[in-house]
Amino acid sequence: MKEGIHPDYKQTTITCACGNVIETGSTKENIQVEICSNCHPFFTGKQKLVDTGGRVEKFNKRFNRKPAN
Repeated sequence: MKEGIHPDYKQTTITCACGNVIETGSTKENIQVEICSNCHPFFTGKQKLVDTGGRVEKFNKRFNRKPAN
């Protein structure tokens, strides 16, 4: 590696809004995040199902179309 062209790599802490603290290495110090693997719905298995039912019917009604079979 060439000298003087690479940023300083140091130990840092990543703090999530849920309170989880992760120690890692980075070029930045004390990173704040809103969501981490401990509180993200995909990783916790507590995904909320978003009800999108009725959107097609609403579209068809709005543009006076017949529903597709």
